[in-house]
Amino acid sequence: MLICNLLADYQAGRTSPVEVMESVLEAIARAPERNAWITLLPRERVLAMAQALVSRPPQSLPLYGIPFAIKDNIDLADIPTSAGCPEYAYTPSESAFVVRRLVDAGAIPVGKTNLDQFATGLVGTRSPHGACHNSFDPAYISGGSSSGSAVAVATGLVSFSLGTDTAGSGRVPAAFNNLIGLKPTLGALSCRGVVPACRSLDAVSIFALTADDARRVYTVARGFDPADAYSLALADERRGARNLDLQGLAVGLPRPSQLSFFGDADYSRLFAETVDQLQACGAQPVEIDFEPFLAAARLLYEGPWVAERYCAVGDFLEQHPEAVHPVTRQIISGGKHPTAADAFRAQYRLMELRRAAEEAWSRVDVLITPTAGTIYRIDAVNADPVRLNSNLGYYTNFVNLLDLAAVAVPAGFRNDGIPFGVSIVGRAGSDYELLELAMRVQRARVGRIGALDAPLPPLRHRAPSAEDEISVAVCGAHMQGLPLNHQLTSRGARFLRRTRTSPVYTLYALPGGPPHRPGLIRVAHGGAAIEVEVWAVPAAEFGSFVNAIAAPLTIGKVELQDGGRVSGFVCEAYAAEGARDITSLGGWRGYLDTATMPE
Repeated sequence: MLICNLLADYQAGRTSPVEVMESVLEAIARAPERNAWITLLPRERVLAMAQALVSRPPQSLPLYGIPFAIKDNIDLADIPTSAGCPEYAYTPSESAFVVRRLVDAGAIPVGKTNLDQFATGLVGTRSPHGACHNSFDPAYISGGSSSGSAVAVATGLVSFSLGTDTAGSGRVPAAFNNLIGLKPTLGALSCRGVVPACRSLDAVSIFALTADDARRVYTVARGFDPADAYSLALADERRGARNLDLQGLAVGLPRPSQLSFFGDADYSRLFAETVDQLQACGAQPVEIDFEPFLAAARLLYEGPWVAERYCAVGDFLEQHPEAVHPVTRQIISGGKHPTAADAFRAQYRLMELRRAAEEAWSRVDVLITPTAGTIYRIDAVNADPVRLNSNLGYYTNFVNLLDLAAVAVPAGFRNDGIPFGVSIVGRAGSDYELLELAMRVQRARVGRIGALDAPLPPLRHRAPSAEDEISVAVCGAHMQGLPLNHQLTSRGARFLRRTRTSPVYTLYALPGGPPHRPGLIRVAHGGAAIEVEVWAVPAAEFGSFVNAIAAPLTIGKVELQDGGRVSGFVCEAYAAEGARDITSLGGWRGYLDTATMPE
């Protein structure tokens, strides 16, 4: 179920989306019960989405026919969202922003997955639907709160899944199920259509079998959402991205006295082996003072941020206390007590800790820690739910408070076969760099994917760099804020600059639409400089982008005012007949500001 393999099979004609989705539904029906699912989509709806793709070429969409799962605190149109609490459930009329981006890119949702109720927990046991069982040993926890999302991917039922991660919920389940778990930069993925836990700290996360698959999904899912107040415009995120190698990489490590494995000798050994192997590959370990990070982690539940959880669902809890899991109710109810003064004091303390953490970042490129110091059996968590859950957040709770990005990476197995993982942590905006490193660490430490009897695939892809991108000039509906811009952003394209062509072009308003489009035609005489935007399109997505272009437009070479030439939209000359010449307006935006749309 690797994304790269499925896409290759589609493009070679070896299978179809309908055949794949029928196989997925059969596999889910046959799978051992692990309490991973809350709601499965009706078979007819899944197959209808698959059938709708059959008429399109596989190259036309970056996630063509890829099955995925959605944590049940994220909206999917016309399917109940319960956040793990049946009495709270509602049925949204539209999907979450990030889900719509994935579906528009060809991905097919198959169901909503189990979670620690109201995304409060790192264990996967706090659900009325039952504890979610680890994909390697059902006696052990799956990790939470995104428990079902991790298990669905690890067992090969879907190719990727969405979770959420406020305190580690997208990383701990990844570590316990031998997966990549990407906790993106805050705001990179819109949280509109997500039941909030701590709204100022929430992040939609991605589970995948490999770092390359996670990169593909992230490239599609990321994007600015003006309707989400916390969404960030990261159009230039990859402009300075380094194609990081382990050779010479300064890797920050907690001091030995600041590491805690809670008595788990295997996890301690595996972490030491991972560090040794990274050093053998050329990385330079640098011990840092981890205390500012640990102190920030303690603020998450010991400080007033728990009041954010009460803001999200406190009214429901007060009206329906018996509907809420006892441990969840205990934790969220604590959010009634902090005062506004407490919140300000905690903010002051957090800013002090951010400043203290800068000393470490001045000396290292990334941090590497265990994702979790140990793993517990389900019965042990049930007997001591709060303390053991707290232990699992030792290395994760600080990340969002300090506005960092992180990727959980498989890094070996205990003697009993239970997975171990590390987390690579970087500054905000370093997501692509972290995924590049995750690919290298995963390959250095493990040979299989998820809980499947399948090896890591041959290395086919790497993180984007300048050589992986094609500059494309757009002059009409693909520009920022216009109707077809999503055809660029959904493929991970990034805005480079606004400029003009050399003065050798005419511009026409073509008939038809919506969307209404201009035609750029090079001429020998009487041309002008026309406004364009230049975008960097990932080379892997360029073919599908070009395939979506309708006649009379095509891609040719456009000469810019600085004399450089880039690929760009041009128009066949015949289309000028009967079209309105708008060259004097200087560009499409000038036309939109002054003219009535053509019929």
